[in-house]
This record gives sequence, structure tokens and C-alpha cells, in this order.
Amino acid sequence: VQLQASGGGMVQAGRSLRVSCTIRGRSTPDFVITWFRQAPGKEREGVSCITSSGGYVYYSSPVKGRFAVFRDNAINTVWLQMNDLRPEDTAVYYCAASLGPYDLKGLTTSWASEDSYDHWGKGTQVTVSS
Repeated sequence: VQLQASGGGMVQAGRSLRVSCTIRGRSTPDFVITWFRQAPGKEREGVSCITSSGGYVYYSSPVKGRFAVFRDNAINTVWLQMNDLRPEDTAVYYCAASLGPYDLKGLTTSWASEDSYDHWGKGTQVTVSS
């Protein structure tokens, strides 16, 4: 399984950007996808998660209300729509996948933990200028 994140770039504060994650090598869309980000000098943090059907989504507090995650299983792609971007959103954004069945109750508390994921893509840089 390979994950490819793309769509990063440089935008001014208040603008929007959409990044995408394409998953290859998996014939069925039975995977949870989570977006993480890592700013310079900071630890990587979970940003948003979407279950395999798209029926459940999760957001970290700093992005709730501004970011939206969605997916199209027909093309094995997950997007992160980022609105009202702020300079503190500047980071490298990564997508990560957890394959196979999952426990929804456990996911609610563990989705932002890096240990929950076994496949990672290379990141895409998002830079927000003030």
C-alpha cells in the first residue's frame, strides 16, 4: 500500500487550500485515513480522521470548524479542505492509513495517535503567510 499526499502550497492567511491523499495498492477501501501535520520544531499532531465509509469524521480542536475531510472510495482518494487558513497552520501535512476492521469506540480516542497507523505517505508542505 502506498499513500501519496499532494496539493500543498503557499497561501495568504484567510484563504483556502485543499490537499489530497491517493491510496494505491489496496483493492477495497477498508482503511481509516488520518491527516497529521508537523510544524518546524514541533511534534507531529493529528488533524483529521475519516473512517472507511466516510460515516465518521474527527477533527482536532485547532482546526474544527475550518477544515473538512471527505473521501471518494471509487478513486481511493481522501481530501482535506482547509479554510480560513492561519499562519499557525503552516506545516508539512501527512496522510496515514490504518487497514482493515477497526473498533469505532477505540478510534474515537486513538485516531490522533501515530501508533494507530501502519502506512504513511510523504508529506506535502503548506505555508500560510500573514
